[in-house]
Amino acid sequence: MHFTLMLFESPEDFNARKDPEKQQEYLAGWSHYAHALREAGVVVSGFGLHAPETAATIQRRDGEMLVQDGPFTETKEQLGGLFVIDVADLDTALEWAARAPVNAVEVRQNLPALK
Repeated sequence: MHFTLMLFESPEDFNARKDPEKQQEYLAGWSHYAHALREAGVVVSGFGLHAPETAATIQRRDGEMLVQDGPFTETKEQLGGLFVIDVADLDTALEWAARAPVNAVEVRQNLPALK
């Protein structure tokens, strides 16, 4: 079964990506986690995302598509990246999610691919 792990990061996490004093520690945590996923043979795909302020969101209102700069939600933590993993069940997906170097991970089973 394929599950998507949506990894949420705080503004401080996003800042650590570029901060010379924090970047190495930040990247080491992700490197270790990605390596563990690969070594276990469960990774289908994965990638990080640029910071939320680089986003554009389109939203339909009254039949009209509106464009908003930045993320849709105004929450403290924002989507920082994701992994698609292939594991036996939700419990295993949750175990992998718990090992991520972030405080919040949303786990969802993927729908079958369209043919």
